[in-house]
Amino acid sequence: MDTLAQLKAGQLAGIKRLDLSCGLTQFPREIFDLADSLEILNLSGNALRSLPDDLHRLPHLRVLFCSDNAFTELPVCLGQCQQLSMVGFKANQIEQVPAAALPPQLRWLILTDNRIRQLPDALGERPLLQKLMLAGNRLEQLPASLAQCHNLELLRIASNRLTQLPHWLLTLPRLTWLAYAGNPVESAVDVATDDATPNIPWAELELGQVLGEGASGVIRKALRKPSNEPVAVKLYKGTITSDGSPLHEMQACIAAGLHPNLIKVQGRVVGHPDDQAALVMDLIDPSYRNLAGLPSLASCTRDIYDPATRFSVEVALRMARGIASVAAHLHRHGITHGDLYGHNILCNAQGDCLLGDFGAASFHATADTLETRALQRIEVRAFGVLLGELLERIDAGLSAEQRQVLETMGDSCCQPQVLARPAFEEIEALLSSL
Repeated sequence: MDTLAQLKAGQLAGIKRLDLSCGLTQFPREIFDLADSLEILNLSGNALRSLPDDLHRLPHLRVLFCSDNAFTELPVCLGQCQQLSMVGFKANQIEQVPAAALPPQLRWLILTDNRIRQLPDALGERPLLQKLMLAGNRLEQLPASLAQCHNLELLRIASNRLTQLPHWLLTLPRLTWLAYAGNPVESAVDVATDDATPNIPWAELELGQVLGEGASGVIRKALRKPSNEPVAVKLYKGTITSDGSPLHEMQACIAAGLHPNLIKVQGRVVGHPDDQAALVMDLIDPSYRNLAGLPSLASCTRDIYDPATRFSVEVALRMARGIASVAAHLHRHGITHGDLYGHNILCNAQGDCLLGDFGAASFHATADTLETRALQRIEVRAFGVLLGELLERIDAGLSAEQRQVLETMGDSCCQPQVLARPAFEEIEALLSSL
């Protein structure tokens, strides 16, 4: 409310970003007074149902967030905003997405958790489209025009009504991070049984401090009685995230089994007073840190690294081998991680690493079919990106021959012909030879 008062008093002239979350039911016309400078407008968490037809009077507007409002249609006025490249309308009640609502410079579109049954063919006519978030809708198919989106790298279509993954989707040259759990196409896959996972009574856990919180849940430190062993407990939220359903994430964590580069699941919590789903996991040593930070609005699909981050050859190769090994393990179990990123990797100074966050994980058949191979090779591209990021940060000691081998491998992982990329077993073997 303070910001709204400042806006109406004309005290925000020259600002580039405006955040207003104060129960708005109408778009404040005073926002147009910022037309000379405003680039990012965040109107999430209000009660808006529409935007003004002349929104294009904000000529510098690049980013618009309108999540958690009451829109039933993506506003047509967005299509007239010539610089608008990022559009976020998560958790509304959107049923209609008119072709005219898609701005020409569209790069990043978030329509998670709405009621969309169909998308316009015009979506495939946005050549800059790089990131598309559609989890938690009612889509039965994707527009075939998306086959033209050769820059599309991240696609979230979990928790919809898709009965098949179209062939063109598995041939997109730059698709790297794909989540499709919770669709009939995935439900037809026989998921590895989790009957062997122990049940851990809620009464045996004494909860302590919060260690972290993400879209899918809260992780807390706990003591497991009667031994008082320190553990981590992840309490899952029930709401749809940008990746999909947190309950699918829990299922994937269990099905992934044991691997040195995975956080060990000790068991599933039973008897929670509110029937909340939860897992008990090994507590990670505090010497482990996230390898990278989340992508920014500007980087879109690329992680942000601390400028001071540097690795020795040994540490970088140890991390690369660990991630290749665990990815191969997951693929053998019929799981794609879907979010193979530095920000989802915990590592220590020695290069020991753990792949976490299964929020975008999906199941596929373990049989070697063309579809299975393509799904796995899409993830191989994510490893190629990660390998390039590690290579950029090796401080010294990498021989010209080693660099040549690793750069060639990275190029091979990222080549546009999906099925021509190597499998993780091949990658792991080559890394081990170095």
